Amino acid sequence: MKLFFKLQTLKFLWTLKPPNRTFHRHPRLLASDVYSQYESVRRGEQEIPKYFNFASDVLDKWSEIEKAGKRPSNPAFWWINGKGEEVKWSFEELGFLSRKVANVLTKVCGLQKGDRIVVILPRVPEWWLVNVACMRAGIVLIPGISQLSAKDILYRLQASKATCIVTDDTLAPAVDSVASECQFLKTKLIVSKGSREGWLNFTDLYKNQSADHSCIKTSLQDSMSIFFTSGTTGSPKMTEHSQGSLGFRPLLSDRYWLDLTPSDIIWSTADTGWILASLASVFDPWVFGSCIFIHKLPQIESAAILNTLCRFPIDTLVGAPTLFRMLVQNDLSNYKFLNLKHCMSGGEPLNPEVMEQWKSKTGLDIYEVYGQTETGIICSVFKGMKIKPGSMGKAAPFYDVQIVDKNANILPPGQQGEIAVRSKPIRPLGLFSEYVDNPKKTAESERGDFYVTGDRGTVDEDGYFQFIGRDDDIIISSGYRIGPFEVESALIEHPAVAETAVVSSPDPLRGEVVKAFVVLSPTFSCSDLESLTCDLQEHVKKTTAPYKYPRKVEFVQELPKTVTGKIKRNELRNKEWGRM
Repeated sequence: MKLFFKLQTLKFLWTLKPPNRTFHRHPRLLASDVYSQYESVRRGEQEIPKYFNFASDVLDKWSEIEKAGKRPSNPAFWWINGKGEEVKWSFEELGFLSRKVANVLTKVCGLQKGDRIVVILPRVPEWWLVNVACMRAGIVLIPGISQLSAKDILYRLQASKATCIVTDDTLAPAVDSVASECQFLKTKLIVSKGSREGWLNFTDLYKNQSADHSCIKTSLQDSMSIFFTSGTTGSPKMTEHSQGSLGFRPLLSDRYWLDLTPSDIIWSTADTGWILASLASVFDPWVFGSCIFIHKLPQIESAAILNTLCRFPIDTLVGAPTLFRMLVQNDLSNYKFLNLKHCMSGGEPLNPEVMEQWKSKTGLDIYEVYGQTETGIICSVFKGMKIKPGSMGKAAPFYDVQIVDKNANILPPGQQGEIAVRSKPIRPLGLFSEYVDNPKKTAESERGDFYVTGDRGTVDEDGYFQFIGRDDDIIISSGYRIGPFEVESALIEHPAVAETAVVSSPDPLRGEVVKAFVVLSPTFSCSDLESLTCDLQEHVKKTTAPYKYPRKVEFVQELPKTVTGKIKRNELRNKEWGRM
């Protein structure tokens, strides 16, 4: 059974707002803007609407405000590729183009409300057009990162039963290699300047389509997106979000992590396959009528990031801790940022020393946020709030975040336990709906009255939360979630490997990296372990997404195990982190 939140007034939810919270307000905001129109709902004076569609109820409203001359002249979307190409769209242009794409999906591809589409594209404008088009047509978007292998794509297409896929020249061959095994896949759209046999050219189709499209009626419970998220065992889970949890949530959430106005320009470097891209580069900024800035960035490079901040009037920068670790290694005195005022970090904990270096070199603080694919942002350090190094801030509005023990008892300040979100009697609006086709995992994510995150932490007397580490074996490297099972499965396919265990290992740049402990097969002899290490790393890169490969490999005679034969990964992990 789907675990949807109950539709009722916000009077109960309003009581969950943390006490003594003072929100930063912008005098520049117009009383007629989209966000302000939901003030009565946020105050609990008006019920949550039953029907909502982000495209018609937010984006098209901003288009009307824009046409009335009541919004600043900056674009809604601003894209560059670093090679001279540039795209700027107003909300009106975004609406015009996304309606054409919606007609491609519905009339040409035959997709209907509730159908699923896999979209694996880098940071290109077409990714945003497909996003908005799916909103208009009620199609469920399944994003994926561009580093996925053919095996990864096969699993996603088979598990999701997606009937359509959109990708580019880079991944089209991988899709073709597995398409015959995907019985539900009917249509392949390619974003390319050329043609490819068996594929429809996305650009050619949408340019020739009519812009006459009526936005479909969707309820808050309707499925909107599915994100594949790695687990400690088995294949990635399908985490489903609804129109309410992704689209309507930011209208209720006050200005707790993104305090933006229609005049602001925000740049998030998150990969298009992450939920952070949806939060920081689609829904939350556009609720405030802000401009979303995107650099194609085939690779995250310090020089490209810094030069972009110097050339373009970006107000807000959102990135993983790895980004800031990279940037502080540069001589920042050579760079003068044009308009940067606010920096945020999320995806993994940020080292306090990096925050101090960034502050001393730029004069800017880094505000941490915390969340998961399943929850969105549930803790944050917001503007005007005291920054405590090592803390990820306080609970977000409408989330009752607690530290609990194994029996779901709330622990007192200072005591370590599991970070959890109260999900009963009312499920918070931003929480995921379910793990699709996996009721067992959905049920296991609940403990008593709480959704448990699997992360360990503490909370102090002031309500500031601190991240301690994962309660399981998930590895978070440069913001990427990597399940050990996926890497171990790839390694075990190599003839040299008899047994392997994968854990996290500390790394000064990425926070942590994948390390593999390998027991060699007795039938395999090798005198050059350095060469074998490289061979194993290349094998993993080819077998699964390249970012998952073990950057460290250690060959051992045996792995530590319990009496029942289970590998003691926690013992290996503790050894790596010096906790033995």
